[in-house]
Parts: sequence; C-alpha cells; structure tokens
Amino acid sequence: MNMTWDRMNTLLRSELSAVETYQQALGKAEDRFGHETEFQQLEAVLNDHQQAATRLETGIRELGGTPAHDSGAWGTWSKVVMGTAKLFGEKSALKALKEGEESGLKEYQEALQDTALPAEVESLLNTFAANQQAHIRTLDGLMAA
Repeated sequence: MNMTWDRMNTLLRSELSAVETYQQALGKAEDRFGHETEFQQLEAVLNDHQQAATRLETGIRELGGTPAHDSGAWGTWSKVVMGTAKLFGEKSALKALKEGEESGLKEYQEALQDTALPAEVESLLNTFAANQQAHIRTLDGLMAA
C-alpha cells in the first residue's frame, strides 16, 4: 500500500500545482472577464482540479497515508511557466495550460499501469485521466477560437 500512497501523493502534488496554475492564469481577470464563456470554461477546469486534489487527499488518508500539502518543485516550475506565458499573451498561456494537462494525463496513464492498485483507486484515476482529456479538448477549442 505504501507504493500506492507515494504514487497518489505524486498525483496530488500535480493536482495542487494545476490548481495554483489555473488560479494564476485566471488571476485578477474575474472582474473583467468572469461572465465570458472562456473564463467560465477555465474556471470549470480549475474546479475539476480542486475536486481531484480533495479526492486524492481523502483516498490517501483512507489508505492510511499522509497527503502532501503543497505542489513542491512542480508548482514552482508551473508558476514560472505561467508568468512567462502571460507576458506573451493569451495563446501562450493557453498552450502552457495544455502542456500541463498533457503532463498530468501522462502521469495518470503511468499510474494506471500499476497492476497492484486497489480497484477504488484505479477507478478514481481513470476518472481523473478522462477529466485531463476533456481539459485538453477544452484548451484546444479555446486556442482555435
């Protein structure tokens, strides 16, 4: 089970990083753009990541582990990338978000290769992998607009 906690904590750190990144991307734009569809789509993705982080934390506790409390180095890296992307405009920021989603999807796919995962953890990870795929489609649509 300890390997499951470690893997889930890695995924949790990525989700916490995604939350931080989307919060940064949305930043102070809510006052100006909160009613726009694009903003609402990105806010829905942020909510998905917040829910995933909460569910992973709960799952780790249920397995007897201690959940991570911060995004670690991945969060620091994502802040730098988003800060840079915002300087180059909206498309760059969306591309950076998409790259983060693709990285997250890869992490879930790798975690799902573990044949020793408890069934409830596997089900949870499959759900989150599907969410990542939906987020990528959303970002593709926003970049194409």
